[in-house]
Amino acid sequence: MSKRRTVAVIGLGIGRSHIDEGYARLRDRFDVQVICDLNEERLAAVGDEFAVPRRTTSFDEVLAMGDVEIVDICTPPTLHFPQVMAALAAGKQVICEKPLVGSLQEVDQLAAAEATSRGRLMPVFQYRFGNGLQKARRIIELGLAGKPYLATIETAWLRGAKYYAVPWRGRFETELGGALLTHAIHSHDILTWLMGDIASVFARTATRVNDIEVEDCAVASLVMANGALASLAATLGSAKEISRLRLCFEHVTFESSLSPYAPGDDPWQIIATSPEAEGRIAAALEGFTFVPSRFEGLMAAYHQALESGGPLPVTLDDARRSLELITALYHAAETGTAVALPIGKGHPKYRSWRPAAATASG
Repeated sequence: MSKRRTVAVIGLGIGRSHIDEGYARLRDRFDVQVICDLNEERLAAVGDEFAVPRRTTSFDEVLAMGDVEIVDICTPPTLHFPQVMAALAAGKQVICEKPLVGSLQEVDQLAAAEATSRGRLMPVFQYRFGNGLQKARRIIELGLAGKPYLATIETAWLRGAKYYAVPWRGRFETELGGALLTHAIHSHDILTWLMGDIASVFARTATRVNDIEVEDCAVASLVMANGALASLAATLGSAKEISRLRLCFEHVTFESSLSPYAPGDDPWQIIATSPEAEGRIAAALEGFTFVPSRFEGLMAAYHQALESGGPLPVTLDDARRSLELITALYHAAETGTAVALPIGKGHPKYRSWRPAAATASG
């Protein structure tokens, strides 16, 4: 019989979605015993909504609770690094929202801390979950897609003055980045999850929609390590919100649904280039098991990994690859040059991807 895991959720913005879409639907596997938030009204409202028995404004108090196994961190980005480090030091299993941290140096420090901790760290990329994307992943993993050719990735969302009225948003010092980091990061993670590593990046960014410090429009051209090409486009000024991924391979083309916040869900178009390829793909998908969307799918896979001791559904390596792309995008946009990956300790943006102007003003 599987073990029911005790959870504390820290930060009740997106943290409420973790409870509502994930833990509350998986009550046989998770028990949310504690919530933590500095806003006492929100703490009471969410606590009452989900009948959470313990509520606190103190993160340190949560870490001292011996019966709490999993600490799920959903606080503003600038708090992630110190809170994850403290949770690992306390021996907890740790989940942390995106963006995980603010530099590749911090990712590497987390990896070192995880290596000596009783617990493991799972970064959050919930958009990987849903039937459509999981079918595409299976086809690629089985080698049925063939050579990758081209990908186009669009993140067209809408964020205005109300969204940026939250004091920590829109500033490099506290949000760590803009549309590329806090919004399009999901679709860009899917790109690398399906098409592999990136070899080089060229990018341009602009702030055209809002009066903020960080970018709200961006375009980029990528060369993948396998030779495929990819284009990225992101804006926070789209009247119709969509997330769209189109990936062309030798034997099949995949196109996601347009759902902005659940691009992994059906319907995905899976278009084979020949009847033979179509037959092989159909055979590979026979008996395909339904994969829940977003946080339910992620948390179900997470519980299974805890039970088996196997790889987590999202790993620190995944987060590093995502933040390595962010580092390259910001460096390319700042310098007007193509940037080669991988990015190591000697790179000028290894310790922070913030533009020089933002670093000077911060």
